[in-house]
Amino acid sequence: MSLSPNDPPSRRQLSLRLRLALWSAALAGGALLGFALLSSWLIYQAKLDSLDARLQSAGPLARPGGPGDRRDFLPGGDRGALPPDPEAALARDLGLPADAEVGLLLINRAGEVVYQSPQWPNALTSISSRVGRFDGDRSRRGPRQLLTVRSADGPWRVAVRSTPLGQMAIAANLSALRREMATLRRIYALTIPGLLLAIGGGAWVLAGQALRPVRQLSQSISQVTAQGLHQRLPADPDPEFAPLITAFNAMLERLERSFHQASRFSGDAAHELKTPLTILQGELERAMQQVATGSAAQQTLGQLLDQVHQLSSIVRKLVLLSLADAGQMSIQRQPVDFSALVRDQLDDLSLLAPNLAVSAEIEPGVMVAADRDLLGQLVQNLITNAAKYNRPQGWVRVQLQSLPSQVHLTIANATTSLTATEASRLFDRFYRGQTARDRPTEGLGLGLSLAREIARAHGGDLVLAPSPADEAQFSLHLPVA
Repeated sequence: MSLSPNDPPSRRQLSLRLRLALWSAALAGGALLGFALLSSWLIYQAKLDSLDARLQSAGPLARPGGPGDRRDFLPGGDRGALPPDPEAALARDLGLPADAEVGLLLINRAGEVVYQSPQWPNALTSISSRVGRFDGDRSRRGPRQLLTVRSADGPWRVAVRSTPLGQMAIAANLSALRREMATLRRIYALTIPGLLLAIGGGAWVLAGQALRPVRQLSQSISQVTAQGLHQRLPADPDPEFAPLITAFNAMLERLERSFHQASRFSGDAAHELKTPLTILQGELERAMQQVATGSAAQQTLGQLLDQVHQLSSIVRKLVLLSLADAGQMSIQRQPVDFSALVRDQLDDLSLLAPNLAVSAEIEPGVMVAADRDLLGQLVQNLITNAAKYNRPQGWVRVQLQSLPSQVHLTIANATTSLTATEASRLFDRFYRGQTARDRPTEGLGLGLSLAREIARAHGGDLVLAPSPADEAQFSLHLPVA
């Protein structure tokens, strides 16, 4: 679905450059998020495996002794008694901080608890029941188990090991490990948005560089006018855009050739028609002088002469339009009293349409640098148009004022409501609205088109200004002399 510039912002599609930047940021964000999750899991598993290996290798070893003697289990193979703080020694053996939460449980072969750490969680008191009892054979060792047990103060990683002299369990609280992983996740949470912004900004810059030939092409297309068809885009070394630029230049070349052919045809045809029309007009005028005044022949010749005059006017307008299309309209600039020119045309309007109410606000002494004949034809076309397409007993309002940088002429008249199609096509050549077709109105639809071309040739413009539904208002802007 195509969208117009007047559509609400919610319906407008994002620009290609912005979409490329957003898609790049989204893809990079997905990749970074996946990397963060996977790396966090791998790091956690690696730390957990390292802790498991230390749990399995660290801790007290057994030596022969009394079954109820704590010296039967000594730390690190030392032959002395347990140290006063075996948890601190165990934490050092596990590579953990001295204040880390670790626990030690020693059970001799008789099933008696030889030692249990004060911070040993209640959830781990039955851990020894998970390991089978021993048959007393010193050469045989029981299985080793690793498991995670949850307690009120967090999860604990427990290694249960059987020895010929009894059982022992070593536990380490995983809260410290999880705090490390939480710190890593916070680092990811802080760095990933910055990386996404950098990636999105880089994608925005790269997309802008990649779309630069497209912008140049758009600017060149917007500048193409009837006088600018000779423009060509320079060749782009980028292989992706070179075929597009080549096709655009070829299109301009075809348009230029076709336009020049059409302009030459209309100009040549108009010039070829001028001579026979002039001869025909002279012969009709001579024939009218030779017939009796008021006779039927004279009336017929007069009607023919009126048609020849109309054809001559059309030919003159076509010649001017062909010259304007080719940018060759000859402008003989000289100081012109625009105020006096407009008043003269209004005097003719009182003779052309005496039933119209004419009001004028003309600032005196408004001067412009223009071709007097062409400017007179422009104003005449506007005033004649206001009279022909007016309502019965209607009105015409004319206002001329000089602004700091331009002269502003406004001609408004009463008329029937214009449809959107009629308003958009008023300056098309040979276009006549429904009002002109419904009643016998002279003209072929060239007056407004020619008036606008004359205004533009003088460096100004002629537009249909916004107005109420029951009137038409034309606004002419010309540069100050």
